[in-house]
Amino acid sequence: MTTPLRVLLVGHGRMGRLVETLAPEYGITVAGLVTSANASDPAAWPEADVAIDFSSAAAVLPTTRALASRGTSLIIGTTGWHQEEQAVRNAIEGMNIGVLAAPNFAIGVNLFLAIAEQSARMLVARGFAPWIHEAHHAAKKDAPSGTAVALARVVESAGRTVDVSSTRAGHIPGTHTVGFDSPVEAITLTHMARDRTPFARGALEAAKWIQGRRGWYTMRDLLAVEGNAADGDALKGKE
Repeated sequence: MTTPLRVLLVGHGRMGRLVETLAPEYGITVAGLVTSANASDPAAWPEADVAIDFSSAAAVLPTTRALASRGTSLIIGTTGWHQEEQAVRNAIEGMNIGVLAAPNFAIGVNLFLAIAEQSARMLVARGFAPWIHEAHHAAKKDAPSGTAVALARVVESAGRTVDVSSTRAGHIPGTHTVGFDSPVEAITLTHMARDRTPFARGALEAAKWIQGRRGWYTMRDLLAVEGNAADGDALKGKE
Protein backbone atom coordinates (compact mmCIF):
# COMPACT_ATOMS: atom_id res chain seq x y z
CA MET A 1 0.00 0.00 0.00
CA THR A 2 1.30 3.45 -0.93
CA THR A 3 2.08 5.67 2.04
CA PRO A 4 -0.04 8.86 1.90
CA LEU A 5 1.82 12.11 1.34
CA ARG A 6 2.01 14.03 4.62
CA VAL A 7 1.30 17.75 4.29
CA LEU A 8 1.85 20.47 6.86
CA LEU A 9 -0.58 23.38 6.47
CA VAL A 10 0.96 26.77 7.18
CA GLY A 11 -1.99 29.04 7.89
CA HIS A 12 -5.54 27.87 8.52
CA GLY A 13 -7.69 30.56 6.97
CA ARG A 14 -10.16 30.02 4.16
CA MET A 15 -7.62 28.56 1.75
CA GLY A 16 -5.92 26.43 4.37
CA ARG A 17 -9.25 24.96 5.46
CA LEU A 18 -10.23 24.29 1.87
CA VAL A 19 -6.95 22.47 1.22
CA GLU A 20 -7.57 20.42 4.37
CA THR A 21 -11.06 19.47 3.18
CA LEU A 22 -9.94 18.40 -0.30
CA ALA A 23 -6.69 16.66 0.70
CA PRO A 24 -8.16 13.13 1.04
CA GLU A 25 -9.25 13.21 -2.62
CA TYR A 26 -5.55 13.44 -3.52
CA GLY A 27 -4.34 10.70 -1.21
CA ILE A 28 -2.87 13.34 1.08
CA THR A 29 -2.88 13.33 4.87
CA VAL A 30 -2.76 16.63 6.75
CA ALA A 31 -0.03 16.01 9.32
CA GLY A 32 -0.71 19.20 11.26
CA LEU A 33 -0.99 22.96 11.27
CA VAL A 34 1.28 25.95 11.71
CA THR A 35 -0.71 28.87 13.13
CA SER A 36 0.06 31.93 15.23
CA ALA A 37 -0.02 29.66 18.27
CA ASN A 38 3.03 27.59 17.25
CA ALA A 39 4.67 29.56 14.42
CA SER A 40 7.56 30.69 16.63
CA ASP A 41 8.45 27.11 17.65
CA PRO A 42 9.40 25.10 14.53
CA ALA A 43 10.67 22.24 16.71
CA ALA A 44 7.06 21.59 17.69
CA TRP A 45 5.78 21.37 14.12
CA PRO A 46 4.67 17.88 13.04
CA GLU A 47 6.90 16.02 10.61
CA ALA A 48 5.69 16.24 7.01
CA ASP A 49 6.86 15.60 3.45
CA VAL A 50 5.60 18.90 2.03
CA ALA A 51 4.22 22.13 3.50
CA ILE A 52 1.54 24.27 1.85
CA ASP A 53 1.74 27.93 2.88
CA PHE A 54 -1.35 30.13 2.71
CA SER A 55 -0.40 32.30 5.69
CA SER A 56 0.94 35.87 5.63
CA ALA A 57 3.65 37.76 3.77
CA ALA A 58 5.72 38.38 6.91
CA ALA A 59 5.78 34.66 7.68
CA VAL A 60 7.10 33.40 4.34
CA LEU A 61 10.83 33.97 4.87
CA PRO A 62 11.08 32.60 8.44
CA THR A 63 8.80 29.69 7.52
CA THR A 64 10.93 28.85 4.47
CA ARG A 65 14.12 28.93 6.54
CA ALA A 66 12.61 26.67 9.18
CA LEU A 67 11.26 24.18 6.66
CA ALA A 68 14.50 24.13 4.68
CA SER A 69 16.43 23.20 7.80
CA ARG A 70 13.97 20.33 8.35
CA GLY A 71 14.23 19.09 4.75
CA THR A 72 10.54 19.82 4.07
CA SER A 73 9.60 20.91 0.55
CA LEU A 74 7.24 23.85 0.26
CA ILE A 75 4.33 25.14 -1.82
CA ILE A 76 3.94 28.94 -1.44
CA GLY A 77 0.56 30.50 -2.19
CA THR A 78 0.81 33.48 0.15
CA THR A 79 0.54 37.04 -1.18
CA GLY A 80 2.70 40.15 -0.89
CA TRP A 81 6.08 38.65 0.06
CA HIS A 82 7.94 39.14 -3.21
CA GLN A 83 10.15 42.02 -2.13
CA GLU A 84 11.92 39.27 -0.17
CA GLU A 85 12.00 36.79 -3.05
CA GLN A 86 15.80 36.74 -3.30
CA ALA A 87 16.14 36.11 0.43
CA VAL A 88 13.60 33.28 0.18
CA ARG A 89 15.51 31.78 -2.73
CA ASN A 90 18.75 32.11 -0.78
CA ALA A 91 17.14 30.24 2.13
CA ILE A 92 16.77 27.09 0.02
CA GLU A 93 20.10 27.35 -1.77
CA GLY A 94 21.98 24.10 -1.27
CA MET A 95 19.14 22.58 0.73
CA ASN A 96 17.60 19.24 -0.12
CA ILE A 97 14.11 20.60 -0.83
CA GLY A 98 11.95 21.86 -3.65
CA VAL A 99 9.81 25.01 -3.62
CA LEU A 100 6.96 25.84 -6.00
CA ALA A 101 5.55 29.36 -5.70
CA ALA A 102 2.58 30.79 -7.60
CA PRO A 103 0.09 33.66 -7.35
CA ASN A 104 -2.69 31.33 -8.39
CA PHE A 105 -2.64 27.54 -8.45
CA ALA A 106 -5.75 27.10 -10.62
CA ILE A 107 -4.77 25.04 -13.65
CA GLY A 108 -7.03 27.10 -15.92
CA VAL A 109 -5.48 30.38 -14.79
CA ASN A 110 -1.97 29.15 -15.47
CA LEU A 111 -2.93 27.97 -18.94
CA PHE A 112 -4.65 31.36 -19.36
CA LEU A 113 -1.29 33.03 -18.64
CA ALA A 114 0.28 31.02 -21.47
CA ILE A 115 -2.59 31.90 -23.83
CA ALA A 116 -2.28 35.60 -22.91
CA GLU A 117 1.46 35.54 -23.55
CA GLN A 118 1.09 33.95 -26.98
CA SER A 119 -1.79 36.29 -27.88
CA ALA A 120 0.25 39.34 -26.87
CA ARG A 121 3.11 38.27 -29.12
CA MET A 122 0.80 38.03 -32.13
CA LEU A 123 -1.42 41.06 -31.47
CA VAL A 124 1.00 43.65 -30.10
CA ALA A 125 3.18 43.12 -33.15
CA ARG A 126 0.11 44.07 -35.22
CA GLY A 127 -0.45 47.29 -33.30
CA PHE A 128 -3.09 46.18 -30.80
CA ALA A 129 -2.90 47.96 -27.43
CA PRO A 130 -3.15 45.61 -24.42
CA TRP A 131 -5.10 46.20 -21.20
CA ILE A 132 -5.98 44.13 -18.12
CA HIS A 133 -8.86 44.36 -15.70
CA GLU A 134 -9.41 42.17 -12.62
CA ALA A 135 -12.26 41.98 -10.10
CA HIS A 136 -12.33 40.32 -6.68
CA HIS A 137 -14.33 40.27 -3.44
CA ALA A 138 -14.26 43.37 -1.25
CA ALA A 139 -12.13 41.72 1.44
CA LYS A 140 -9.15 41.07 -0.86
CA LYS A 141 -6.32 43.27 0.36
CA ASP A 142 -3.94 43.53 -2.58
CA ALA A 143 -4.82 45.36 -5.78
CA PRO A 144 -3.99 44.57 -8.48
CA SER A 145 -4.11 40.88 -7.74
CA GLY A 146 -1.01 38.75 -8.04
CA THR A 147 -2.57 37.02 -11.02
CA ALA A 148 -3.11 40.39 -12.74
CA VAL A 149 0.53 41.27 -12.10
CA ALA A 150 1.60 37.92 -13.57
CA LEU A 151 -0.63 38.59 -16.59
CA ALA A 152 0.97 42.01 -17.00
CA ARG A 153 4.42 40.46 -16.98
CA VAL A 154 3.62 37.94 -19.71
CA VAL A 155 1.80 40.51 -21.84
CA GLU A 156 4.60 43.06 -21.44
CA SER A 157 7.10 40.43 -22.59
CA ALA A 158 5.71 41.25 -26.06
CA GLY A 159 7.31 44.69 -25.75
CA ARG A 160 4.51 47.05 -24.78
CA THR A 161 3.43 48.44 -21.40
CA VAL A 162 -0.04 47.33 -20.29
CA ASP A 163 -2.60 49.28 -18.24
CA VAL A 164 -3.97 47.30 -15.26
CA SER A 165 -7.15 48.22 -13.36
CA SER A 166 -8.94 46.60 -10.42
CA THR A 167 -12.39 46.31 -8.87
CA ARG A 168 -13.13 45.21 -5.29
CA ALA A 169 -16.81 44.57 -4.53
CA GLY A 170 -19.11 42.13 -2.82
CA HIS A 171 -18.12 38.46 -2.96
CA ILE A 172 -16.57 38.22 -6.44
CA PRO A 173 -14.24 35.18 -6.32
CA GLY A 174 -12.02 36.33 -9.18
CA THR A 175 -12.33 37.50 -12.80
CA HIS A 176 -9.41 38.46 -15.03
CA THR A 177 -9.74 39.94 -18.49
CA VAL A 178 -6.96 40.66 -20.97
CA GLY A 179 -7.93 42.90 -23.85
CA PHE A 180 -6.24 43.97 -27.09
CA ASP A 181 -7.64 47.08 -28.76
CA SER A 182 -7.15 48.66 -32.18
CA PRO A 183 -8.95 51.49 -33.98
CA VAL A 184 -11.14 49.05 -35.92
CA GLU A 185 -11.47 45.90 -33.79
CA ALA A 186 -10.85 44.47 -30.34
CA ILE A 187 -10.23 41.08 -28.74
CA THR A 188 -10.85 40.12 -25.10
CA LEU A 189 -9.89 36.97 -23.22
CA THR A 190 -11.50 36.28 -19.82
CA HIS A 191 -10.96 33.76 -17.06
CA MET A 192 -13.67 33.57 -14.39
CA ALA A 193 -13.34 31.58 -11.19
CA ARG A 194 -16.70 30.22 -10.03
CA ASP A 195 -15.32 29.39 -6.59
CA ARG A 196 -12.02 28.93 -4.78
CA THR A 197 -11.69 25.17 -5.14
CA PRO A 198 -9.39 25.32 -8.23
CA PHE A 199 -6.81 27.23 -6.18
CA ALA A 200 -6.76 24.58 -3.46
CA ARG A 201 -6.79 21.70 -5.96
CA GLY A 202 -3.84 23.17 -7.83
CA ALA A 203 -1.89 23.55 -4.59
CA LEU A 204 -2.55 19.90 -3.75
CA GLU A 205 -1.41 18.84 -7.22
CA ALA A 206 1.71 20.94 -6.71
CA ALA A 207 2.38 19.25 -3.37
CA LYS A 208 2.34 15.85 -5.06
CA TRP A 209 4.46 17.07 -7.99
CA ILE A 210 7.21 18.64 -5.87
CA GLN A 211 8.09 15.33 -4.21
CA GLY A 212 11.65 14.30 -5.10
CA ARG A 213 12.46 17.60 -6.80
CA ARG A 214 15.04 20.13 -5.67
CA GLY A 215 15.22 23.83 -6.39
CA TRP A 216 12.79 26.60 -7.34
CA TYR A 217 9.74 26.04 -9.57
CA THR A 218 6.58 27.74 -10.83
CA MET A 219 3.34 26.38 -12.26
CA ARG A 220 4.94 26.62 -15.71
CA ASP A 221 7.22 23.78 -14.66
CA LEU A 222 4.37 21.66 -13.33
CA LEU A 223 2.33 22.18 -16.52
CA ALA A 224 5.36 21.96 -18.85
CA VAL A 225 4.38 25.29 -20.43
CA GLU A 226 6.99 26.95 -22.60
CA GLY A 227 7.29 30.69 -23.07
CA ASN A 228 9.63 33.66 -23.23
CA ALA A 229 8.44 35.48 -20.12
CA ALA A 230 10.74 35.55 -17.10
CA ASP A 231 10.74 32.45 -14.92
CA GLY A 232 9.32 34.50 -12.07
CA ASP A 233 6.23 35.63 -13.99
CA ALA A 234 3.98 33.70 -11.62
CA LEU A 235 5.61 34.94 -8.44
CA LYS A 236 4.07 38.28 -7.67
CA GLY A 237 1.10 37.49 -5.49
CA LYS A 238 -1.83 35.15 -5.19
CA GLU A 239 -5.49 34.89 -5.90
